Amino acid sequence: MHSRLLQDTPLDLYNDRRRAGILLHPTSLPDSTHHALSENGDFGSDAFHFIDFLVASGMSIWQMLPLGPTHGDKSPYQCLSVHAGNSFLISLDLLVKSGWLPQESTLPASEDASRYRRARLIQARQEFMQHASAEDHAAFKEFGTQQQHWLKDFALYTALHHEHEGRSWLDWPVLLRDREPQALEEVRGRLADQIEQTCFEQFIFFRQWFALKRYANERGILLFGDMPIFVAHDSADVWVHRQYFKLDEAGHPFVVTGVPPDYFSATGQRWGNPHYQWDLMQSDGFQWWIERMTTQFVLFDLVRIDHFRGFESCWEIPAQSPTAEGGRWVDVPGDALFGVLRATFNTLPLVAEDLGIITPEVDALREKHRFPGMKILQFAFEGGPTNPYLPHNHKKDSVVYTGTHDNNTTVGWFQELSYPAQNYIMEYLAKPLESMPLPLIRSAFASVANLAIIPMQDVLRLDAEHRMNLPGTPQGNWGWRYTWDQVPDDLVPRLRRMVEMYGRL
Repeated sequence: MHSRLLQDTPLDLYNDRRRAGILLHPTSLPDSTHHALSENGDFGSDAFHFIDFLVASGMSIWQMLPLGPTHGDKSPYQCLSVHAGNSFLISLDLLVKSGWLPQESTLPASEDASRYRRARLIQARQEFMQHASAEDHAAFKEFGTQQQHWLKDFALYTALHHEHEGRSWLDWPVLLRDREPQALEEVRGRLADQIEQTCFEQFIFFRQWFALKRYANERGILLFGDMPIFVAHDSADVWVHRQYFKLDEAGHPFVVTGVPPDYFSATGQRWGNPHYQWDLMQSDGFQWWIERMTTQFVLFDLVRIDHFRGFESCWEIPAQSPTAEGGRWVDVPGDALFGVLRATFNTLPLVAEDLGIITPEVDALREKHRFPGMKILQFAFEGGPTNPYLPHNHKKDSVVYTGTHDNNTTVGWFQELSYPAQNYIMEYLAKPLESMPLPLIRSAFASVANLAIIPMQDVLRLDAEHRMNLPGTPQGNWGWRYTWDQVPDDLVPRLRRMVEMYGRL
């Protein structure tokens, strides 16, 4: 992979200038080509157009969700790998423009979008092998060499995952489940073509991503990524590195992740990810984490850590428990981890997702390592004037949001409130003549927090039908997309005026 492209000096979020940005996952980008089989946004022309939109609006941050390959539910927070990219983000149009994929004169009358994409990527590899330049072939080979510490195993895992019709590695034949060397060698020979296809797709993913990142950085746009603290049980990482997770001999977890019962849920939240063997990770010098963070810092200019409080202590739930009840808090060597990471990378451009019930110990860990926290304005208007999310309680070392990918849109949130609650919010914001979400966006931009991030749904004033994710629901999420005709002609100058007014240009 490339190193971070245009940042001569590491980003210090504590001392950086005031900035504004937009939260939008690339899958939510439009499709200006109106391709009948385009089921999600990608790294094509609309991604570059979106960067132009950010620049014209005075923004300097593009925040997005994790970019890894997903399971069937499309959740970017339960990925198949902590290093690999989602091949569904590869732009087929850019492959055509590169000469590695022939243009289709007509599209299939009836075709599954996923199957169509897979077929076209296979065709692209065939064209690449026959017609790409010697320089491009050398780049492909170099990519495989540089990324062999994860790519070889991920490609093998992907081939086996497909051969077993998407079943978890726990349900594969025992010799494959347990990575018996001779069995794996046989598979590498038998599935060599599928393995090479995955390597090619990862090469293309990163090639297109870095072209997009270069375009953004050259125009003053920083790319803000997202990293879940835990990894999916059914992932290449757990299959390959079982020793780093609390699993039995068959690969099943002793304990799983979650959070305890609270005022949001009487039974807590049972996420189900396997927990780390932190003692072993620490004894290995946190090498697994160093490799994981290396990938993140290559991809992004700054990174949000989801569920930061889990680096101070985490809630372990007995695997047989159907709810989060009966779990316990277990200490985590987060201080030691971040000390090693800082010694490795010199600086850590990280943002801590410190939402929920946060203890003084979690605050102390965040503050010691100088990670900005998050302030969500939709959480601000309950509990009185001491609520830490209220704008008058914000701190400079924070990132303020109207809402996140897990929240309702601001319009939808406001519409669901009682009249007294709505009246109180508008009185606090002193904007009775403006309709939501403009008063909350203004409040975010006016905050003393260095970074202000607005979800694209709020920028477009969209209601609850356009939310990205409803936590706790297994279906119907992660599919939202906007269209350019939803962007009013006066939006860019209005946004730029607010960015200028509140010193974020």
